[in-house]
Amino acid sequence: MNDFMNQEMYLEHILDLYKNPLNFGVLDNADFKERCFNPSCGDEVEIQVRLDNNKVEDVKFIGKGCAISVASASLLTDHIKGKSLDELKNLTKEDMIKLIGIEVGPARVKCVTCSLVSLREGIKSLEDKNVRS
Repeated sequence: MNDFMNQEMYLEHILDLYKNPLNFGVLDNADFKERCFNPSCGDEVEIQVRLDNNKVEDVKFIGKGCAISVASASLLTDHIKGKSLDELKNLTKEDMIKLIGIEVGPARVKCVTCSLVSLREGIKSLEDKNVRS
């Protein structure tokens, strides 16, 4: 398969995830939730995570934005189920680009990583809360 066909396939997948996102909705009894706003595109993504023994038991997201942002949040939430907090902390921008499966220009990196920023900030808030308790 040539690169164009591969790129085209990923673009269709992104549009499908935009129209029918995975894990979209409100999660009751979340251990942490955090929101990211990307002013350059208007993306807004809130990640909500429930843990069991420091592993992701369930995860959902709400928000709005461009197709890349919504698809990235959808793919990230599916990817992190069952993972430990340490594994989540090690996720990178490069991991997000691999998940989305297409090359993105510098202006779109924030669209791809908005959900990751939410996740990182949520973990930080949870850890700060646990230190204070």
